[in-house]
Amino acid sequence: MPYIEFGCRPTIIGSMPHTDPGEACSQVVHYLKDIPAWPQLPKRSFLENMCIQFSQGFPGVVVKEDSIYVDRSQDLDKPLEQLYAAYLENNIDKYPVSPDYAAGLHSFLALKNLSPLAVKGQVTGPITWGLTITDEQHKAIAYDDVLADAVAKLLRLKASWQEKELSQISTNTIIFIDEPYMISFGSAFFSLSRERVIELLEETLGGISGVKGIHCCGNTDWSVLLDTSVDILSFDAYNFAQSLSLYPAEVKKFLDRKGTIAWGIVPNDEESLAKESAASLKDRLEEAMAPFTRGGIPFKQLIRQGLITPSCGLASLATEEVAARALELLAALSAKIRKRYI
Repeated sequence: MPYIEFGCRPTIIGSMPHTDPGEACSQVVHYLKDIPAWPQLPKRSFLENMCIQFSQGFPGVVVKEDSIYVDRSQDLDKPLEQLYAAYLENNIDKYPVSPDYAAGLHSFLALKNLSPLAVKGQVTGPITWGLTITDEQHKAIAYDDVLADAVAKLLRLKASWQEKELSQISTNTIIFIDEPYMISFGSAFFSLSRERVIELLEETLGGISGVKGIHCCGNTDWSVLLDTSVDILSFDAYNFAQSLSLYPAEVKKFLDRKGTIAWGIVPNDEESLAKESAASLKDRLEEAMAPFTRGGIPFKQLIRQGLITPSCGLASLATEEVAARALELLAALSAKIRKRYI
């Protein structure tokens, strides 16, 4: 895998508030020329909700109206066998993501004349998927060992397929695994062990041959995610900058093995966006980096091995105009930092 020094270039987490995939894609490539990402459009369809989006082909899965669950009364043996066979043969074309489930991805793949430094995709992580999707008894499938393994393997195939498709745009591919549920790690609502979390994450990450990232948009035990084979750790630096600075030794080790930190410093709520500027966000980012530099990590290293992103997805924003404002700030902030330090 080629090492890419990102130098605080901008990219996004994935979701956008648009319902027209063409519009969303043109906004992405307008602002993110170096590292565009395909847009997830949950407002377009229930099927584009982050957990439903990657559910096609899962044994026993039922999606109807506005709900999704796994029906254990079905015979799951045969679909499980098919999934394991595809996994063992690395037959990634058996588990694609169809246009109904990801209109933004398919519109993005159809774009012409792009020549970015890298291209980014994303897949829901096995922890979040397994804890969100339940059986008909409302039990999360993450707590069933067989089904939890099947989740990690399905998502691995989906990530692999996506990477293959995106490589038509750039040979430098980045796939993020989105794990918002990791904010519950260690709480009473979360009874998977550290070892099991890492095992399931590694299973999914194993399908990614390019650059692999993990995004968690809240506070978590960052040492767990830094203990995986990820190349990029993505976090909400706008609201939770302090949380990562509690792990200085792990962060230093991660950066020393050429890891990248994606600083989610551009807020994804309208009120905060209205009061920020590229200059104020630059100050805020430097403030977020300060505890690491005091801990012996060179500031220039943080800049070189950094990406700039919104704090989380942008689908939560009310309008496309506000999303454009977030992207505009993102691009302006990156340009300001690169001009000053690169």
